[in-house]
Amino acid sequence: MADPHTRGARPDEEAVVMTGRLELRPLPAAAARALPNDRELASRVLGAELAPEWPLPDLLDVLPLQSAEHEHFGVWVMIERETHTVIGDAGFFRPPNENGVVEIGYSVVPDRRRRRYATEAVRALTGWALRQDGVETVVAGCHPGNAASIGTLERIGFQRAGESGGELRWTFRRR
Repeated sequence: MADPHTRGARPDEEAVVMTGRLELRPLPAAAARALPNDRELASRVLGAELAPEWPLPDLLDVLPLQSAEHEHFGVWVMIERETHTVIGDAGFFRPPNENGVVEIGYSVVPDRRRRRYATEAVRALTGWALRQDGVETVVAGCHPGNAASIGTLERIGFQRAGESGGELRWTFRRR
């Protein structure tokens, strides 16, 4: 599961996860507050350019919830290392629950899809999460017709765990 190019940090330290093509790091609360209106400030806070399509509409509702207190178990930005541009996001819906379960989600801007960036990011962040104290299982959900997400989760090794609320549910447990 662990990617040799990744490194994690404890939640009280700066977290950066490097993969072959991506730099993943928590979205700072200041950048979340600036988005979507002040893209220039958000870009400065992140130290990276923002793809014109980012953030995608699904993330806009989440931005006000991104706080410094739980930023490691919140939204992470996907920065394409070659261009130093935010091309998507991945992250966690909330900190792990009392059973050690954390849910991951992800999105990539349209012009960077089908390049397996989501697979790279989700694999790395799943590994990071499972190295954190109190995390035993990472879960995910996707629409049954979303072949790209199904392929992403299968490539990483998530196991289908049923269906709930119109979504396919997936799990990846600590080995």
